[in-house]
Amino acid sequence: MDVQKKIPFNAVNDDDVKQFCEALGRFGPNWKPPSQYMIREKMLLQEVERTKDLMKPHELERVETGCSIMTDAWTDKKRRSIMNLCVHCRLGTAFLESKEASADAHTSLYIFNYVVGCIEKIGAENVVQVVTDNALNNMGAKDMLKGKWPKIFWTSCATHTLNLIVEAIAKLKQFGPTITKAKQMTIFLYAHHKTLSLMRSFTKKRDIVRPGVTRFASAFLTLQSLVSKRKELRAMVCSDEWEACKHTKKVKGKSAHATIMSRGFWKNVSLCIKVFEPLVKVLRLADSDDPSMASMYGELISAKKEIKAVVENSEKDYLLIPNPWIAR
Repeated sequence: MDVQKKIPFNAVNDDDVKQFCEALGRFGPNWKPPSQYMIREKMLLQEVERTKDLMKPHELERVETGCSIMTDAWTDKKRRSIMNLCVHCRLGTAFLESKEASADAHTSLYIFNYVVGCIEKIGAENVVQVVTDNALNNMGAKDMLKGKWPKIFWTSCATHTLNLIVEAIAKLKQFGPTITKAKQMTIFLYAHHKTLSLMRSFTKKRDIVRPGVTRFASAFLTLQSLVSKRKELRAMVCSDEWEACKHTKKVKGKSAHATIMSRGFWKNVSLCIKVFEPLVKVLRLADSDDPSMASMYGELISAKKEIKAVVENSEKDYLLIPNPWIAR
């Protein structure tokens, strides 16, 4: 939209922009925009009070049915470490606070004190559980919380647990070498301008790398993308342009050619997809805004049955795959 302010063009599709334009239209051509002082002082304070009023039903619901505290740490584009706290109740999830923790060591005690401050603010009697990922420092904080408030559960994040399950499956001997070959072949194609241009020429400008909610979901989506473009990739490595490219004559180029032309590779990729797909489906559900324990429970049962069917109900092969019930 605005090149100077670096606002993307797709911002015009947001409902907020549409409401903003509609509000401006109601005032007519003589409308004057508010000053910086009005926005920073009076209007900001009004918005803060309005937000507090919107949160009152949530506060009452926490007392009535209890709530969950969710904490996470992440790194922004400036490489700053940010920790945040959210609270979830029957009415939905609300943001509580965040703080920069770049200068602090994220020890178990540090996380424990951060969560305790939040629990005391809300009221320990109103908190049912604390949800984090399975990192060792969080597990240490879990033990500390158990000593202070034995009745409050510390629950592992479903998304992170499933992600670890998919990671464990990807390291098995039936899948690890195939995923490694696919990764090496993909890296080679994207490492050189000539090979990348050649690949996009044969796939009609469609990329083979597809991002997902996690890096392992991304690996699964990339495998799917490879299978859908199998014919185009085979035609590419058999073309005169491929033969004329100097990069394809090197070791990595010959390896990529052998991988793409290998029937065994594509057979194993299909097996990987069939095993990963049920768990990635559950992973997407867990990462969405409205997952419930009941729906997660049912999806895990379905995933277990689908994986068992893929390996033709062979107990020997099935038991090698990490059980979706076991939290890592």
